[in-house]
Amino acid sequence: MKKQLFPQVLLMAVATMFLVSCNTGTKSSADKEAPATEEVTPDFQISLAQWSLHRSYFGGAIEDWQEFGRLLMEEPDSLLQGDIDPMDFPKVAAGYGINCIELVNTFYFSKANDMDYWTAFKKNCEEAGVTVGLIMCDALGNFGDADPEMRMATVENHKPWVDVAAFLGAKTVRVNAAGDGTAEEVAANAVDGISKLGEYAATKGINIVVENHGGYSSDGKWLSGVMEKIGMDNVGTLPDFGNFYDYDRYLGIEELMPYAKGVSAKSHVFDAEGNETESDFLRIMKIVKASGFKGYVGIEYEGPELSEDEGIKATKALLEKVIAEL
Repeated sequence: MKKQLFPQVLLMAVATMFLVSCNTGTKSSADKEAPATEEVTPDFQISLAQWSLHRSYFGGAIEDWQEFGRLLMEEPDSLLQGDIDPMDFPKVAAGYGINCIELVNTFYFSKANDMDYWTAFKKNCEEAGVTVGLIMCDALGNFGDADPEMRMATVENHKPWVDVAAFLGAKTVRVNAAGDGTAEEVAANAVDGISKLGEYAATKGINIVVENHGGYSSDGKWLSGVMEKIGMDNVGTLPDFGNFYDYDRYLGIEELMPYAKGVSAKSHVFDAEGNETESDFLRIMKIVKASGFKGYVGIEYEGPELSEDEGIKATKALLEKVIAEL
């Protein structure tokens, strides 16, 4: 993915510097220049990516992705076999003490143009004290498609989700830069397609971000090169701690952070000390901090050992610990 408190490690003290002159009751010049009390915003805040609960929505792990894709296109609501309702995600996130959520469009695939649904969802957010930070979009086509018509269809398929994001008060929509061809060919096509969506999103006040999410996008140099060629203020990256596969994740994070408008803390397995075994969270967050980024770091647990509830809590605890060390 709520006006519950931020995790304690993210709460900053209120600055209260008042100088009082002795004996007189009148203000000295130093008193007059002293700043008023103000709340300090933490550099890093924690959000919750909805994919962390995908087994709870779908009624189990996805075993056959091809069949999943077919049902998503033909009967998307039939996939929601779990015990919880995506409509209630704001309340679920608030229960973890998290006040910003990251939605995933596959849980709402039939709802893109259903404004009655989104009106009710927005009300649920307000009641839970939760805001929507971004919407992650999949299965809407490939921005790196070599066919110009297919590429434009991908742009059009994403526009309703940009509209939903704007309606919900979100800032960002996450897309994918997939396509067939050489690295250079897919990059050129992705630059074209993402730029077109970026132009539309700019009219709505929405950012478009690309995640390292398989294929060429999991190469930090390739994706940062795409961003450089696009060169738009509202188009950037969503660096994911994982998803680099054969590419050095620490180098990849460093390459993507100059364009980052969010960060995704992917987690799978934890050791006895509560550290993630595949990614050094402290090392990554030092890279994030060094880039000058300030904003939300999203929990995205998808491990096989802990339950989703336990995995979310473990990731949150690790992030809080690491952020405190920073």
